[in-house]
Amino acid sequence: MDARLDFFASPTAGKALKHLMAAGRTLKDSALPAAVQELVSLRVSQINGCGACLDMHTKEALAAGESPVRLGLVAGWREATVYTEAERAALALAEQGTRVADAGEGVSDEVWDRAAQHFDQEQLTALVLLVSFMNAATRMNIMSKQPAGGYEVGQSH
Repeated sequence: MDARLDFFASPTAGKALKHLMAAGRTLKDSALPAAVQELVSLRVSQINGCGACLDMHTKEALAAGESPVRLGLVAGWREATVYTEAERAALALAEQGTRVADAGEGVSDEVWDRAAQHFDQEQLTALVLLVSFMNAATRMNIMSKQPAGGYEVGQSH
């Protein structure tokens, strides 16, 4: 599969993506635990069907020491026993934040309150920004048909 767009060849995309990728690096360095970041990134990528993002975040998480079992169970996190309550709260928030058109009310008070029990304000802010960032990234990749499978760990940093 060939990508419809080469974002690196576009002056406009180059300017915009410089800022977007800087935001991504800022989130990576935030107080939100790295494991939560990768699980959330994977779940948003799964929901949106972004192969390029799944490729990248699976490989990055594995390289960081994440368990293949935990990564493989992200889509079924509700039934899986391998996640902490904090991770479950983050995954629930990520799902509702990604499916805003389907959820009617967006993120419910119940899901928000559960996340707020596990994360402080700085971490919640990073979580909301991460879900938003991942939704933007997945949508750009899907619209432009970015191929999956060739990502190498550290390539996007």
